[in-house]
Amino acid sequence: MSGLSPPLRVFRGLIKELRDIHGTTYKNTLAYNYVIDQFRKNGVTGERQCRARQEALHLSQAYLCLLRSTREHLALHKLYHGKGDRGLAEMASLVGLRLPSQPGGKGWEE
Repeated sequence: MSGLSPPLRVFRGLIKELRDIHGTTYKNTLAYNYVIDQFRKNGVTGERQCRARQEALHLSQAYLCLLRSTREHLALHKLYHGKGDRGLAEMASLVGLRLPSQPGGKGWEE
């Protein structure tokens, strides 16, 4: 994939991220149609380099970075997110500690 031009690499990356988000129905989404339309409108032609094409490439790279970062953030959040309230004994065991146990006969424990 290193032989691809930067616009084609970004295009393929955007399509991959859309496929990851929407599954097999990604071709029916507005985002897919917009990406296809923008890449066709700003396609490489024989004319000289223009600012609009550079801006479109930069914008598409930024959008690809946003999609990738969001996907990776959600994966990390899902992996490390807390499981809700835990009891004191369970929290102590997570860090390798044990709660002290009182020998019976004090009268205040149950």
